[in-house]
Amino acid sequence: MLVMVFVNDVGGVKGLPWWTHHMPDGVNGMTYVDMVFPTFLFLVGMSIPLAIGARQAKGESFGKIVLHVLLRSVGLVVIGLLLANLGNVDPEKTGIGRRWWDLLVFVGVVLVWNRYPRSGKLGTFYRVLRWSGLLLLAWLVFIFRRTTEQNGTASLDFSYPEILGLIGCAYFSVCVLYLLLKKSFWMLVAGLAALNAMNILAHMGLLHWLDHVPYWFWPVGAGDSASITMAGVVAYFIFFDKTVAATFQSKATWAASYAVVLFGAGWLSTPLGISKNRGTPTWCLYSAAAAVVIFLLLYWIAEVRRWTRWAAFVHPAGANTLTTYLLPWMCYCIPFVNHISASGSTGGVGVLRAFVFTAFILALAAVALRLRIRLQL
Repeated sequence: MLVMVFVNDVGGVKGLPWWTHHMPDGVNGMTYVDMVFPTFLFLVGMSIPLAIGARQAKGESFGKIVLHVLLRSVGLVVIGLLLANLGNVDPEKTGIGRRWWDLLVFVGVVLVWNRYPRSGKLGTFYRVLRWSGLLLLAWLVFIFRRTTEQNGTASLDFSYPEILGLIGCAYFSVCVLYLLLKKSFWMLVAGLAALNAMNILAHMGLLHWLDHVPYWFWPVGAGDSASITMAGVVAYFIFFDKTVAATFQSKATWAASYAVVLFGAGWLSTPLGISKNRGTPTWCLYSAAAAVVIFLLLYWIAEVRRWTRWAAFVHPAGANTLTTYLLPWMCYCIPFVNHISASGSTGGVGVLRAFVFTAFILALAAVALRLRIRLQL
């Protein structure tokens, strides 16, 4: 989360080396910035066995778990679509200022998805807050109007659901696959191979029958996001399932071998290009391989050596992930707070401002956690 906030903010700084930004469209290659989103997807995959396992331990049925996964996925897509439309409001046609519409979206999102106490005397009050937020979002969507490139009028743009929407689609498809494959390690490995094979075939132009599917919905069929998320599921078994690897030495051997296989498969796929924007197989596989190596290092530091105090400053961001992700968006909508960000700055000064802004967001995440503002789908 820390790196995600930083790279998003430093992206608005001018005069920096090429490797500090995403690779441009049409250019083969990837930078560390292009690896932040897939690393997040990878960690989403690692969390799936934990989350589903906890629900299965409570005795929840297959149908109830799928419904829960579906609702979480829809929530991510809805929030993603709202984020993707921020700043597109036509004030005259909508009847409300652009910044006010944006800020009210965040108020609605917080009211709907805040994690309220499950017991106590204020249960009715919390339900009123949640329904108020839902009605507010429905009203904002209803009145929303934007001006199209052809100078026409349109409602929300559904063409791109932002990163959260992509995560929602990948999360749903991989959760369903995980449930169907019944937590079998080698079946999940086969599922990972199948998703990458479909992604390769798609980039070779051999899956024309999927051309009618919106590109951001690809994770359900064969897309890049699902393959990276499934790579995280497989990694979970390597690190946390003792039937696969019981000792750190065996975990390290498995993880290193896994990373080599992923990297090798990515290298073999390079004729199809290396691009985050196109979701090429090489980008997916290289990113997953790097995530395995990074997690192995962190596992050794935190679980083997027990060095964890150094990470205390990022704990609020990890414990309040969705809130932390949305906080920069909120700040960009508030003029005097937006000045803290690095947007529009140049060179080293801009990088320093991006560090300051990132620290500011982490501090806000800590405050939100103390105030019990914790968004959870």
